[in-house]
Amino acid sequence: MAEKNKLGFWSIVLLGINAIIGSGIFLLPNKAYKLMGVGSLGVIIFDMILVLSIALCFAEAGGMFKKNGGPYVYAKEAFGDFVGFEVGFMKWIIGIIAWAAMAAAFAQALSKVWPAANHGGVKAAIIIIILGGLGIVNILGVQISKILNNVITIGKLLPLILFVAIGVFFINGGNFNAPAPTAAVEGGSNFAAAALLMFYAFTGFESIAVAAEDMHNPEKDVPKAIMTVMAIVSAFYILILVVSIGALGPELASSTAPIADAANRFLGPIGSSIVTAGTLVSIGGINIAASFITPRSGVALAEDGILPRIIAKNGKHGTPVYAIIITVVLAILLALSGSFAKLAAISVISRFVQYLPTCLAIPVLRKKRPELVRTFRVPLGPVIPVFAVVVSCWLVYNSDITKILIGLGGLLFGVPVYLLMKKFGNK
Repeated sequence: MAEKNKLGFWSIVLLGINAIIGSGIFLLPNKAYKLMGVGSLGVIIFDMILVLSIALCFAEAGGMFKKNGGPYVYAKEAFGDFVGFEVGFMKWIIGIIAWAAMAAAFAQALSKVWPAANHGGVKAAIIIIILGGLGIVNILGVQISKILNNVITIGKLLPLILFVAIGVFFINGGNFNAPAPTAAVEGGSNFAAAALLMFYAFTGFESIAVAAEDMHNPEKDVPKAIMTVMAIVSAFYILILVVSIGALGPELASSTAPIADAANRFLGPIGSSIVTAGTLVSIGGINIAASFITPRSGVALAEDGILPRIIAKNGKHGTPVYAIIITVVLAILLALSGSFAKLAAISVISRFVQYLPTCLAIPVLRKKRPELVRTFRVPLGPVIPVFAVVVSCWLVYNSDITKILIGLGGLLFGVPVYLLMKKFGNK
């Protein structure tokens, strides 16, 4: 890539912010508050520290390898073909789960203006139309323009900026002394559950490290960009939660559209409508992006011989028809099976299959491949990778066993696929 086309520091910061801020912060504060009350503010800070430690590991790993593949390349180089396959296989599954969560999130957000949208047959129809419709558009090869992406980004951020800028003047301090919701009395287990749920709002930070090779000065700018993005996003999230608690108090626990309801409290119906529109634009944009990106995860595996090559085969419109169809069908089944919050938690657990091997790969590759050129090195030796692994394992351990089995079930399913591919290969 020509130097003039590479990303500068603030370009990578904007990329990171856009990749992280999505449906999570629009729809999850009520869940965290219900579990932890005002203590949910501490959950945001906890998640910020954990995400930063994982993101720094991605920054070092991303600077070692120039070929495509991301986490499964790191895992393969550090731990061998089988672990690499499992991580790569799960990467596709994670994308499918996340897209299913986004489709369910759209139905939940739409219910603010159309209550039936989050119930029964109407909800199912909305999910099928979103996933199936975008799948068809993808097969036909329709490209989403840069203008649309810019509009979506502005539509996502502007309501939140207005919400914070105006909402800070309407905070009721007494709401921070209100009794904790009944569910919040269980202590540590609830903290872990809330942290796992709100962690979803931070996912997407991986894109910062992935973009490292396209930056002017990655060795200097990647760690600065990661810390800047996490500081901005975390401050944003904390302010949004503070305003939500200050405006709604205990009512936050029972809200299905917390940001919109809080905006309605201090701006009336107009404020609620602005936030709801921003929520729908944001989630709609993420669904559009997922419809293009997620099938390509399966294509990448098939092109590398990890999955049958037919999955990567293009149709007459030059798009990977089989990968798109498989992705859409699985996403529809998942989206119809659970709520947004449930799918979000499952998505987070699944993502740790990418995060943990990447963190573990850092100390391993330092010893195994010391000759690799690193554009960035995580400070404090093995301390940060080990911290990220231990805390991540604690979060997963404290999750609901059903979510763990579903979230990590793809690993077991991947074993026979790996053995079959190993035996028969990809001719």
